[in-house]
Amino acid sequence: MSEPVALVQAALRTHQGRVRRNNQDYVAAREPAGPEEAAQNGWLYILADGAGGMDAGEIASQFATERVLQYYFSTDEPDWGQRLQDALLAANADLRALGARHNGGSRMATTLVATVVHGQEVDIANVGDSRAYHFRRGVLRQVTRDQSLVAKLVEDGAITPAEAAVHPRRNVLLYSIGSDRAPRVDLYKLPLEADDLLLLCSDGLTRHVTNEEIGQLLGRLADPAGAAEALIELANERGGQDNISVVLLRYTPERVPGKVVAVAKQVASTPAGARGGLWFYTALLSLVQTVLIFLVWYSLRF
Repeated sequence: MSEPVALVQAALRTHQGRVRRNNQDYVAAREPAGPEEAAQNGWLYILADGAGGMDAGEIASQFATERVLQYYFSTDEPDWGQRLQDALLAANADLRALGARHNGGSRMATTLVATVVHGQEVDIANVGDSRAYHFRRGVLRQVTRDQSLVAKLVEDGAITPAEAAVHPRRNVLLYSIGSDRAPRVDLYKLPLEADDLLLLCSDGLTRHVTNEEIGQLLGRLADPAGAAEALIELANERGGQDNISVVLLRYTPERVPGKVVAVAKQVASTPAGARGGLWFYTALLSLVQTVLIFLVWYSLRF
Protein backbone atom coordinates (compact mmCIF):
# COMPACT_ATOMS: atom_id res chain seq x y z
CA MET A 1 0.00 0.00 0.00
CA SER A 2 1.09 3.57 -0.63
CA GLU A 3 1.98 5.96 2.13
CA PRO A 4 -0.62 8.68 2.87
CA VAL A 5 0.15 12.19 1.63
CA ALA A 6 -1.66 15.40 2.46
CA LEU A 7 -3.55 17.13 -0.29
CA VAL A 8 -4.82 20.66 0.20
CA GLN A 9 -7.76 22.48 -1.34
CA ALA A 10 -6.74 26.14 -1.26
CA ALA A 11 -8.34 29.51 -1.94
CA LEU A 12 -6.20 32.67 -1.93
CA ARG A 13 -7.99 36.01 -2.09
CA THR A 14 -6.92 39.62 -1.56
CA HIS A 15 -8.96 42.80 -1.92
CA GLN A 16 -8.11 46.49 -1.75
CA GLY A 17 -11.06 47.27 0.48
CA ARG A 18 -13.22 50.38 0.23
CA VAL A 19 -10.92 53.03 1.71
CA ARG A 20 -7.28 52.39 0.78
CA ARG A 21 -6.09 53.57 -2.61
CA ASN A 22 -3.80 50.58 -3.14
CA ASN A 23 -3.41 47.04 -1.86
CA GLN A 24 -0.40 46.49 0.38
CA ASP A 25 -1.33 42.87 1.13
CA TYR A 26 0.25 40.00 -0.75
CA VAL A 27 -0.58 36.28 -0.85
CA ALA A 28 1.32 33.39 -2.45
CA ALA A 29 1.40 29.62 -2.63
CA ARG A 30 3.79 26.92 -3.79
CA GLU A 31 2.20 23.49 -4.13
CA PRO A 32 4.10 20.28 -5.01
CA ALA A 33 3.68 18.66 -8.40
CA GLY A 34 3.99 15.13 -7.03
CA PRO A 35 4.76 12.88 -4.05
CA GLU A 36 8.52 13.53 -4.07
CA GLU A 37 8.07 17.30 -3.96
CA ALA A 38 5.39 16.88 -1.32
CA ALA A 39 7.77 14.92 0.89
CA GLN A 40 10.58 17.42 0.35
CA ASN A 41 8.76 20.76 0.58
CA GLY A 42 5.12 20.22 1.57
CA TRP A 43 2.39 22.70 0.66
CA LEU A 44 3.56 26.26 1.41
CA TYR A 45 1.25 29.30 1.78
CA ILE A 46 2.17 32.88 2.72
CA LEU A 47 0.20 36.01 3.59
CA ALA A 48 1.84 39.41 4.17
CA ASP A 49 0.41 42.83 5.11
CA GLY A 50 2.78 45.66 4.18
CA ALA A 51 3.31 48.91 6.07
CA GLY A 52 4.91 52.18 5.03
CA GLY A 53 4.25 55.41 3.19
CA MET A 54 3.32 55.67 -0.49
CA ASP A 55 3.89 52.26 -2.09
CA ALA A 56 6.54 51.09 0.39
CA GLY A 57 4.15 48.66 2.07
CA GLU A 58 3.11 47.17 -1.25
CA ILE A 59 6.75 46.60 -2.20
CA ALA A 60 7.63 45.26 1.25
CA SER A 61 4.93 42.58 1.37
CA GLN A 62 5.70 41.22 -2.10
CA PHE A 63 9.48 41.44 -1.69
CA ALA A 64 9.47 39.68 1.69
CA THR A 65 7.14 36.95 0.42
CA GLU A 66 9.34 36.27 -2.60
CA ARG A 67 12.43 36.13 -0.40
CA VAL A 68 10.78 33.67 1.98
CA LEU A 69 9.95 31.44 -0.98
CA GLN A 70 13.50 31.70 -2.27
CA TYR A 71 15.15 30.80 1.03
CA TYR A 72 12.62 28.11 1.92
CA PHE A 73 13.28 26.18 -1.29
CA SER A 74 17.05 26.65 -1.17
CA THR A 75 17.53 24.36 1.82
CA ASP A 76 16.68 20.81 2.82
CA GLU A 77 16.51 21.56 6.56
CA PRO A 78 14.55 18.61 8.01
CA ASP A 79 12.95 20.66 10.83
CA TRP A 80 10.02 22.33 9.11
CA GLY A 81 9.58 25.02 11.75
CA GLN A 82 13.28 25.86 11.72
CA ARG A 83 13.16 26.05 7.95
CA LEU A 84 10.34 28.58 8.06
CA GLN A 85 12.05 30.59 10.78
CA ASP A 86 15.32 30.75 8.86
CA ALA A 87 13.50 31.88 5.72
CA LEU A 88 11.65 34.67 7.55
CA LEU A 89 14.82 35.95 9.22
CA ALA A 90 16.70 35.94 5.92
CA ALA A 91 13.85 37.83 4.26
CA ASN A 92 13.96 40.33 7.10
CA ALA A 93 17.63 41.07 6.48
CA ASP A 94 17.06 41.49 2.75
CA LEU A 95 14.10 43.84 3.26
CA ARG A 96 16.08 46.00 5.68
CA ALA A 97 18.86 46.26 3.10
CA LEU A 98 16.36 47.14 0.38
CA GLY A 99 14.90 49.94 2.47
CA ALA A 100 18.33 51.35 3.19
CA ARG A 101 19.28 51.34 -0.50
CA HIS A 102 16.11 52.44 -2.25
CA ASN A 103 13.77 54.08 0.21
CA GLY A 104 16.02 56.79 1.63
CA GLY A 105 16.48 54.81 4.78
CA SER A 106 12.73 54.98 5.47
CA ARG A 107 10.93 52.11 7.10
CA MET A 108 9.75 49.32 4.83
CA ALA A 109 8.00 46.62 6.80
CA THR A 110 5.40 43.90 6.61
CA THR A 111 3.67 41.33 8.73
CA LEU A 112 4.08 37.80 7.46
CA VAL A 113 2.42 34.53 8.37
CA ALA A 114 3.51 31.37 6.57
CA THR A 115 2.24 27.82 6.85
CA VAL A 116 3.50 24.54 5.44
CA VAL A 117 1.33 21.42 5.37
CA HIS A 118 3.27 18.14 5.36
CA GLY A 119 2.14 14.63 6.11
CA GLN A 120 -0.46 14.90 8.83
CA GLU A 121 0.84 18.12 10.39
CA VAL A 122 1.11 21.83 9.74
CA ASP A 123 3.88 24.21 10.82
CA ILE A 124 3.13 27.92 11.09
CA ALA A 125 5.55 30.85 11.43
CA ASN A 126 4.35 34.34 12.28
CA VAL A 127 5.69 37.86 12.64
CA GLY A 128 3.26 40.73 13.26
CA ASP A 129 -0.50 40.73 13.66
CA SER A 130 -1.75 38.81 10.65
CA ARG A 131 -3.33 35.65 11.97
CA ALA A 132 -3.67 31.91 11.54
CA TYR A 133 -6.80 30.04 12.65
CA HIS A 134 -7.65 26.33 12.90
CA PHE A 135 -11.23 25.11 12.37
CA ARG A 136 -12.33 21.57 13.25
CA ARG A 137 -15.85 20.17 13.62
CA GLY A 138 -17.50 23.52 14.18
CA VAL A 139 -14.86 24.96 16.54
CA LEU A 140 -12.60 27.85 15.51
CA ARG A 141 -9.35 28.44 17.38
CA GLN A 142 -6.92 31.31 16.88
CA VAL A 143 -3.48 29.73 16.62
CA THR A 144 -1.17 32.74 16.40
CA ARG A 145 -0.82 35.51 18.97
CA ASP A 146 -0.77 39.09 17.69
CA GLN A 147 2.62 40.75 18.10
CA SER A 148 1.06 44.14 18.71
CA LEU A 149 1.02 46.75 21.46
CA VAL A 150 -2.65 46.26 22.33
CA ALA A 151 -2.28 42.46 22.41
CA LYS A 152 0.56 42.87 24.92
CA LEU A 153 -1.55 45.27 26.99
CA VAL A 154 -4.43 42.80 27.03
CA GLU A 155 -2.06 39.98 27.99
CA ASP A 156 -0.71 42.09 30.86
CA GLY A 157 -4.23 42.94 32.02
CA ALA A 158 -3.81 46.67 31.37
CA ILE A 159 -6.79 46.86 29.00
CA THR A 160 -9.70 44.62 28.03
CA PRO A 161 -10.19 43.00 24.61
CA ALA A 162 -13.09 45.40 24.01
CA GLU A 163 -10.81 48.38 24.76
CA ALA A 164 -8.13 46.93 22.49
CA ALA A 165 -10.55 46.90 19.55
CA VAL A 166 -10.90 50.71 19.67
CA HIS A 167 -7.50 51.63 21.12
CA PRO A 168 -5.87 54.55 19.23
CA ARG A 169 -2.60 52.60 18.96
CA ARG A 170 -4.08 49.27 17.95
CA ASN A 171 -2.05 49.27 14.72
CA VAL A 172 1.33 49.53 16.49
CA LEU A 173 3.35 46.35 15.96
CA LEU A 174 5.99 45.07 18.34
CA TYR A 175 7.71 43.08 15.59
CA SER A 176 7.59 43.05 11.79
CA ILE A 177 9.66 41.86 8.86
CA GLY A 178 11.97 44.66 7.75
CA SER A 179 11.87 46.96 10.75
CA ASP A 180 13.80 44.89 13.28
CA ARG A 181 17.31 43.54 13.14
CA ALA A 182 16.05 40.25 14.58
CA PRO A 183 12.24 40.04 14.85
CA ARG A 184 10.64 37.42 17.02
CA VAL A 185 9.38 34.57 14.87
CA ASP A 186 6.63 32.63 16.65
CA LEU A 187 6.38 28.97 15.62
CA TYR A 188 3.40 26.66 15.97
CA LYS A 189 2.84 22.99 15.09
CA LEU A 190 -0.56 21.30 14.83
CA PRO A 191 -1.75 17.78 13.99
CA LEU A 192 -4.33 17.65 11.21
CA GLU A 193 -7.44 15.58 10.61
CA ALA A 194 -9.43 15.15 7.42
CA ASP A 195 -11.51 18.25 6.54
CA ASP A 196 -9.71 20.54 8.98
CA LEU A 197 -9.60 24.15 7.79
CA LEU A 198 -6.66 26.53 8.15
CA LEU A 199 -7.27 30.25 7.74
CA LEU A 200 -4.59 32.90 7.25
CA CYS A 201 -5.84 36.50 7.20
CA SER A 202 -4.72 40.11 7.46
CA ASP A 203 -6.17 42.48 10.05
CA GLY A 204 -8.37 43.99 7.35
CA LEU A 205 -10.64 41.01 7.98
CA THR A 206 -10.46 40.76 11.75
CA ARG A 207 -11.08 44.47 12.38
CA HIS A 208 -14.57 43.99 10.91
CA VAL A 209 -15.41 40.31 11.50
CA THR A 210 -15.23 38.65 14.91
CA ASN A 211 -13.78 35.20 15.59
CA GLU A 212 -17.27 33.91 16.36
CA GLU A 213 -18.58 35.16 13.03
CA ILE A 214 -15.64 33.64 11.18
CA GLY A 215 -16.35 30.27 12.80
CA GLN A 216 -20.05 30.45 11.96
CA LEU A 217 -19.33 31.25 8.33
CA LEU A 218 -16.78 28.45 7.97
CA GLY A 219 -19.31 26.06 9.47
CA ARG A 220 -21.91 27.02 6.84
CA LEU A 221 -19.69 27.12 3.75
CA ALA A 222 -17.67 23.99 3.05
CA ASP A 223 -16.05 25.23 -0.16
CA PRO A 224 -12.81 27.17 0.54
CA ALA A 225 -13.28 29.50 -2.45
CA GLY A 226 -16.85 30.36 -1.52
CA ALA A 227 -15.98 30.87 2.14
CA ALA A 228 -12.99 33.10 1.30
CA GLU A 229 -15.14 35.28 -0.94
CA ALA A 230 -17.86 35.50 1.70
CA LEU A 231 -15.40 36.60 4.40
CA ILE A 232 -14.02 39.40 2.22
CA GLU A 233 -17.50 40.48 1.18
CA LEU A 234 -18.60 40.69 4.83
CA ALA A 235 -15.58 42.83 5.77
CA ASN A 236 -16.31 45.17 2.87
CA GLU A 237 -19.98 45.42 3.81
CA ARG A 238 -18.87 46.67 7.23
CA GLY A 239 -16.65 49.39 5.85
CA GLY A 240 -13.63 47.72 4.27
CA GLN A 241 -11.34 50.22 6.00
CA ASP A 242 -8.18 48.26 5.17
CA ASN A 243 -6.91 45.80 2.60
CA ILE A 244 -8.45 42.37 3.18
CA SER A 245 -6.65 39.11 2.47
CA VAL A 246 -7.63 35.50 3.11
CA VAL A 247 -5.87 32.19 2.53
CA LEU A 248 -8.23 29.32 3.30
CA LEU A 249 -7.03 25.71 3.23
CA ARG A 250 -8.93 22.45 3.57
CA TYR A 251 -6.87 19.41 4.52
CA THR A 252 -7.97 16.42 2.43
CA PRO A 253 -5.64 13.42 2.97
CA GLU A 254 -5.49 10.94 0.10
CA ARG A 255 -3.11 8.32 -1.22
CA VAL A 256 -0.14 9.14 -3.41
CA PRO A 257 -1.23 9.18 -7.08
CA GLY A 258 0.28 6.57 -9.36
CA LYS A 259 0.70 3.82 -6.79
CA VAL A 260 -1.40 0.76 -6.31
CA VAL A 261 -3.76 1.05 -3.40
CA ALA A 262 -5.28 -2.10 -1.94
CA VAL A 263 -9.04 -1.92 -1.95
CA ALA A 264 -11.03 -4.29 0.22
CA LYS A 265 -13.78 -5.95 -1.81
CA GLN A 266 -16.95 -7.16 -0.16
CA VAL A 267 -17.65 -10.76 -1.11
CA ALA A 268 -21.30 -11.83 -1.06
CA SER A 269 -21.87 -14.66 1.38
CA THR A 270 -24.82 -16.99 1.94
CA PRO A 271 -26.36 -16.95 5.43
CA ALA A 272 -26.08 -20.16 7.47
CA GLY A 273 -29.84 -20.78 7.42
CA ALA A 274 -29.97 -20.44 3.67
CA ARG A 275 -27.02 -22.82 3.29
CA GLY A 276 -28.93 -25.46 5.31
CA GLY A 277 -31.99 -25.10 3.08
CA LEU A 278 -29.94 -25.43 -0.08
CA TRP A 279 -28.30 -28.62 1.22
CA PHE A 280 -31.72 -30.20 1.93
CA TYR A 281 -33.10 -29.43 -1.53
CA THR A 282 -29.92 -30.64 -3.17
CA ALA A 283 -30.13 -33.97 -1.31
CA LEU A 284 -33.84 -34.34 -2.17
CA LEU A 285 -33.23 -33.71 -5.87
CA SER A 286 -30.41 -36.26 -5.87
CA LEU A 287 -32.74 -38.86 -4.31
CA VAL A 288 -35.51 -38.16 -6.84
CA GLN A 289 -33.02 -38.41 -9.67
CA THR A 290 -31.80 -41.78 -8.36
CA VAL A 291 -35.37 -43.13 -8.11
CA LEU A 292 -36.20 -42.05 -11.66
CA ILE A 293 -33.08 -43.66 -13.03
CA PHE A 294 -33.98 -46.92 -11.23
CA LEU A 295 -37.55 -46.87 -12.59
CA VAL A 296 -36.36 -46.29 -16.14
CA TRP A 297 -33.86 -49.12 -15.81
CA TYR A 298 -36.53 -51.46 -14.32
CA SER A 299 -39.08 -50.71 -17.06
CA LEU A 300 -36.56 -51.34 -19.81
CA ARG A 301 -35.51 -54.63 -18.27
CA PHE A 302 -39.03 -56.13 -17.82
